[in-house]
Amino acid sequence: MEVLIYLVPLALVLGLLGLAAFLWTLNSNQYDDLDGAAWRAISDDESGPARQPTTPEEAVRSVAP
Repeated sequence: MEVLIYLVPLALVLGLLGLAAFLWTLNSNQYDDLDGAAWRAISDDESGPARQPTTPEEAVRSVAP
């Protein structure tokens, strides 16, 4: 039971730190554009990584000069 003397204040401090971090994110406008990230994830742009060869022949053609 003596361990509660340490655990209860530790839990309160960690909870307050979490609350402070959440309030900081609200204050710095982290949640303003919730739909933008979702649309960027499903957008069909061509700026992604290059297509990897799927067959050995394609791999040889991509290495050969």
